[in-house]
Amino acid sequence: MSMFDVIIVGGGLAGLRAAIAAKESGASPLIISKIHPVRSHSGAAQGGINAPLANHPDGKDDSPAKHAFDTIKGSDYLADQDAVELMTSTAPSAIYELEHWGCPFDRTTDGRIAQRPFGGAGYPRTCFGADRTGHYILQTLYEQVVKQQIPVYEEWFVVSLIANEGTCCGVVAQNLRTGKLEAIEAHAVIFATGGAGRIYGRSSNALTSTGLGMSIPFWAGAHLKDMEFIQFHPTTIIGKNILMTEGCRGEGGYLINKDNERFMKRYAAEKMELAPRDIVSRSIQTEINEGRGFSIDPASGGSGGGYVHLDIRHLGRAKIMERLPGVRDICLEFLGIDPIDSPIPIQPAQHYTMGGIDTDSNGKTAVKGLYAAGECACVSVHGANRLGGNSLLDTIVFGKFSGIKAAQESLESKTKCRIDANALKMTLKQVEAHLQRMCDNRGNENPYQIKLELAKVMDDKVGIFRTGSDMKEALDKVRELKKRFKQIRSAGMITPFNYNLLWLLEMEGNLDVAEVIAMGALARQESRGSHSRRDFTKRDDQNWLKHTLASYTKDGPVLSYKPVTITKHQPQERKY
Repeated sequence: MSMFDVIIVGGGLAGLRAAIAAKESGASPLIISKIHPVRSHSGAAQGGINAPLANHPDGKDDSPAKHAFDTIKGSDYLADQDAVELMTSTAPSAIYELEHWGCPFDRTTDGRIAQRPFGGAGYPRTCFGADRTGHYILQTLYEQVVKQQIPVYEEWFVVSLIANEGTCCGVVAQNLRTGKLEAIEAHAVIFATGGAGRIYGRSSNALTSTGLGMSIPFWAGAHLKDMEFIQFHPTTIIGKNILMTEGCRGEGGYLINKDNERFMKRYAAEKMELAPRDIVSRSIQTEINEGRGFSIDPASGGSGGGYVHLDIRHLGRAKIMERLPGVRDICLEFLGIDPIDSPIPIQPAQHYTMGGIDTDSNGKTAVKGLYAAGECACVSVHGANRLGGNSLLDTIVFGKFSGIKAAQESLESKTKCRIDANALKMTLKQVEAHLQRMCDNRGNENPYQIKLELAKVMDDKVGIFRTGSDMKEALDKVRELKKRFKQIRSAGMITPFNYNLLWLLEMEGNLDVAEVIAMGALARQESRGSHSRRDFTKRDDQNWLKHTLASYTKDGPVLSYKPVTITKHQPQERKY
């Protein structure tokens, strides 16, 4: 059995930053990732990362306090304000650290880091590297991991936590190359597994972004927080729902309906296309629902639904080639159009999980020794609606804090957090038995049909616009699918690279997280941020200015609530 001070599960931005911080704090970290780290979904982030550097001519009086206010207002006042203030005050130093590590940000004419406008922000504060910012930061952090000789178990898949008297003491992971399970002991474990977007059908997320990374801590006693708040990005291409960065609109792109009208003037007259994502997504969906969008030929297949146009032609070839080359490549590859000459057909799609594993600002969860950071966690700094450019900042700020704290805890507990050998054997046997049951199943249910039905009901009933009857229907359907999942056909044998077995484990996690999303959404009788109900159309601070917590029980999730931290900014109506 291997032994490390800190295990980090996930090789994206939060995981890599946590590992670097743990190493610099004197601990011995291990990164476990089911794919090579630089293939992590963090690399799909395009538009940029926020920090109040005041480098843009229109942002000279920007500050961490103004960044914090924009974030809190954007969250529809559900974010914890102390956590937001910590993130925005740390942002400048976090960006300069990336710069000093070699991250190739775009530059102003006088050599400073360039910044562009993003939705819901009062100032142009989004630092960027063309439209490949996540990719550049991921490469930069991975270089530091290699430099510091931090071990990475890639193509390993964590199946369970190891706990001893309520303390997390490691993980059980499968080496996908051999199929063998191994118990790996640690004094602290950090989950940094990303979002759960693939619970939905229309999603900008990679196929690797499933609910299992949240489910494993949930099953072990950590709480899930504010899971009903799902972000739908306004602009993803029809068919594949690949992201068209908010940078398109930040650089001056227009949203146009079939009547050739810039319709955002109806919904956000001042900010127009640069209103926050929840407002822009609802606006696009309203245009489609009321017949002012374009229809998709059913025979063309793809993701269904209607669409509007994202038009960047007026930016000109030179600017598109300099600032948005990745967007152009995607349009050429997946739509067969050149955005220099043609508008881009787009529609909203699931994009980000605002909720996640409940943590404090050091990443600590309700389970001793277990931490979480990045999209799988909920600190919470995004509340009911995340501003574009804040997710990458979240990963590097709170990834670092969680790595430091986990390292401190592991070094302090080296002599007392050793798991009993019998408890370890028992955990390993339980995991082996669970996998074997999946292989021995003789049911008739097709698990991939269950996956499709889950995605459809989440798209249709727990989407941009919601009603109590729709969400009740969705919750009933999820519970029906959970029952049917117990009768699935065999997953095959425990062999090297049995991705069928891996996907079934991920599906099991998806079902439990979907149940929490639907339960939390049904219970919250108001409209706030991304949670927009047709039957409760107003925000209700008197009854619902509070976080939703979900706890795992064998009989299903149990909901409870806790207050939102307010420091300086009393809730007020959001206007853009």
